[in-house]
Amino acid sequence: MADAQTGPFTVHIVDGTYELFRQFFARPSHSNAHGEEVGAARAVVRGMLSMLEEGATHLAVATDHVIESFRNEMYDGYKDGSGLDPIILSQFQPLEDGLRAIGVATYPMVEFEADDGMAALAAMADADERVDKVLICTPDKDLAQCVRAGRVLQFDRRNNKILDVDDVIEKYGVRPESIPDWLGLVGDSADGFPGLPGWGAKSSAAVLKRYNHIEEIPLAAGQWDITVRGGAKLAKTLADHLEDALLFRRLATLEVDAPTATSIDELRWTGPGEDVAAFAERFDAPDLIKRTAKLATA
Repeated sequence: MADAQTGPFTVHIVDGTYELFRQFFARPSHSNAHGEEVGAARAVVRGMLSMLEEGATHLAVATDHVIESFRNEMYDGYKDGSGLDPIILSQFQPLEDGLRAIGVATYPMVEFEADDGMAALAAMADADERVDKVLICTPDKDLAQCVRAGRVLQFDRRNNKILDVDDVIEKYGVRPESIPDWLGLVGDSADGFPGLPGWGAKSSAAVLKRYNHIEEIPLAAGQWDITVRGGAKLAKTLADHLEDALLFRRLATLEVDAPTATSIDELRWTGPGEDVAAFAERFDAPDLIKRTAKLATA
């Protein structure tokens, strides 16, 4: 059995922004007495409390406090929140308030993104010998780069699926450390960068399976020691757009130095905050008071 201070611990790291979007599109809207839309944020907070009730002891949530990040200065086409439904945008701050109210360690990202926050938290937890396992709770393909065999795993809570290294390879065709390279070649429409023309998921995986990283790929197909359909054209495209490929890889590379926690002790749930009752009233969620009190007693 894990000791509250010495471990071993399983650390859960959650993508708060993803959870907010998921709940926004999955549940009916709900306005409180002041006309504030709170439905999605309330659902996420209740979901985190359920994780604690199911046995999570060390839980952290990273959020996008704002949509733009340092990446927008690197590439004009990077996602900036254009067209984002203002109703969901209005719940970013309430979500953070609610998570803190129930006592969950919350890390809003401003210069960086929630993905960077999760990567930083995972690296910090991975370095702690008291940690038995780290579960990065998001299906986002970017986070596959953080997976480490048997220790740092990606957990899709919605589909109850865990990805270890072999699972990442099966799903994407490359090892975790090549995920940024793969995204640099294939592109990521969700983040707003296109990748290279003609470099599809399968061809990129086949080449990176052999060469691992973009700069290690020979720029002439005649120098390749593997056979890939359309290899000559792919090699020429890479030679012509190498700078773009490296930029896109940089955009896809997560920052493990993003400001988050300095110790997993900060992630241990010790009870709700003093404002849980006010939050419960604001979100029409009186159940949170009883649930957090019961959990704290246990």
